[in-house]
Formats: sequence, structure tokens, C-alpha cells
Amino acid sequence: MTDLSIRGISKSFDGVDALRDVSLDVADGEFFTLVGPSGCGKTTTLRAIAGFETPDSGSVRFGDREMAGVPPEDRDVGIVFQNYALFPHLTVGENVAYGLRFRETPGKQSKAERVADLLELVDLPGFEERSPDELSGGQQQRIALARALAPGPEVLLLDEPMSALDARLRQNLRTQVKRIQSELDITTIYVTHDQEEALAVSDRVAVMNDGRVEQVGRPEDVYRRPTTRFVAEFLGENNVFEGEVEAGPGTSGDVVRVGETTFRLAGLDAPEGETVTFCVRPEKLVRGPAENGFEATVETVEFLGESFRVHLDWKGRDVTLRVPERPDAERVRVGFAPEDAHVVSAESREREVVGER
Repeated sequence: MTDLSIRGISKSFDGVDALRDVSLDVADGEFFTLVGPSGCGKTTTLRAIAGFETPDSGSVRFGDREMAGVPPEDRDVGIVFQNYALFPHLTVGENVAYGLRFRETPGKQSKAERVADLLELVDLPGFEERSPDELSGGQQQRIALARALAPGPEVLLLDEPMSALDARLRQNLRTQVKRIQSELDITTIYVTHDQEEALAVSDRVAVMNDGRVEQVGRPEDVYRRPTTRFVAEFLGENNVFEGEVEAGPGTSGDVVRVGETTFRLAGLDAPEGETVTFCVRPEKLVRGPAENGFEATVETVEFLGESFRVHLDWKGRDVTLRVPERPDAERVRVGFAPEDAHVVSAESREREVVGER
């Protein structure tokens, strides 16, 4: 096991910036996820950690070891790729043992014992003689994970390993991956574009956008207290409003006018005339009377099983509501408590972001 430190790494391809001054700290034994849209730089960051890409500037350290100039095969990392890359001409057991060709088996086990233990770990005992083409996609994913773990790496890197699987299988497998990571207590960097997946499995997440890190923190903190508009809109559903601070008798600079409607926000103490961006999660909007209330028109309703997602039109603005019952009218009154609104920065984050906890 080891901790990772990334400081100021940048990388461009043909003059296009892929990474812009990325800095991160990952703790020993932590399950750390890079999440963001396609092209945001998360896979390039992972490849820089693995040694497949050389940053134009900055440093990558494993513990107290500088990784500059260290080839991938000497970095003591295990990698699971999106396509699994199992060798079709080898058995399952031979695939798992492949990484032991040039490394000693951990714990002085024999290769056969190591393979058997790993297949037990990934819930596929007795599969040694199977062919990869006899396995389902989920089973292949677990074999690829066992192969990556075979040499006992210090760091495990997972690059969108479940993106090719259906939703239910992804949900089951992410639970298994988290269990295995916890049992081994191995430092893990996970790359995904799936926000729900990132929130479900991670000790901490780093939200990336346009080659930069926007925010780092525990999943619940980043979800509940996004620091930028991008994070608020990308990580789960959110209603984002922009308005101007109004000051007056008894307002204390905590009233924001959005169009012709005013809302009071808890803890806001901003000067009159300042533009403020704030968000309210759909599940925090309530039907009926509320301090910050307004009427809106029901556009569409989606049944999600445990709730209904209601798309509203409020004076030309899209607003999303999550409620347990289907609305029975074309117009509904909704609102939110002042403490359920969260102020965010309108711009993407430019300053250095490292290992915030």
C-alpha cells in the first residue's frame, strides 16, 4: 500500500490541453474516484499515474518515491481497463497468473495457490480451467480484477471497468469491487463518468472538468455542498438559480431576487447588487406552502419507482422536483427552506485543489 501525491501536472496533445495544473493527494488504502464528463482529463490523469503518459510538467509521487522516468512495469500498479483485455487463448487461471511471470508470488505462495485465492476473492472459485469466452461480461470483469491483483500491487487503477455492462450488473459489481478493495486495503484510483457510481463506492471523489479539478471531497460533502456551478449541475440533478442580492429593512443581505421573485437564503451575507448563484436539489423542493414559494407549470412527469421526477416550467426556467406522489394538477406550488439552498461559484474553479477531506 502507498499514498499518492500529484503536484501541478499538465499535459497537452497537439497543442490541446488535456490536463491543466492538476494537484491531488490520495491517502494510503483510500478508494479515490476521478469523475467527470468525456474529455475532462480523468483518464489522462490515470495514465500519468500508471506511467503510460509523461506529464509536460509537474510530478507524481508514490509515497516518498518520485515516479519521473520510472516505466509502467516498475511502478507496482495493477490496472483494469474498460475492455478487460483477457487473453482468449489462455485459461482463466493462466490469465490470472499472467502478471506473475516476472514477479514473485506474494506471501511465498505457489502460483496455483495465489490464483485459487484470488478466484475465491472475486467469487469465482474453481474457474481455473474455463476459457474467457465461456464467461459473462461481469465474470470477465472480475477475472481482469483478479489478474491485476495477482502480483500484490501497491496501487490499483480502474479505468471505467464497468461501462460496457448493463445497469443492474454494474450496480452489483461495484459493490463487489468496493468489498474487495476494503478487504485488501489497497490504494485505489477509479475513473468513471457515472456520477451515481462515483458517489456510491468512493471514500472521496475529485470532480474534473476541462482538464482541471473542480472539487475534491467526500461524496456526501461534494453532493450537498458543491463549490461551483459545474459541480452542482454535473453531480446529480440540481436546480440552479441566479439572482441579485437585495438589501433592505430586516433583510441583512440574505435576500436574492430572481426575476420578480425574492428568496431568502440562510447564511448569505452579501452586498446589495451582487450577483449570486445558488442551487436547490430536487428532493429539497417541497409541494405546498414554504417560505421560498413559487408556482410553476407541470411539463412532464417520470415514474422512477421510489418517486416521481417532475419537470416544471417556472417563468421560462426549467425546475425539477422529486416527490413521492404524482401531481394531480397542471399548476403546482413548490418551495424550499432557506437552509436548503446552497450558494456556488458561477465560474469553474481555477485555483489549486489538492487532498481536501
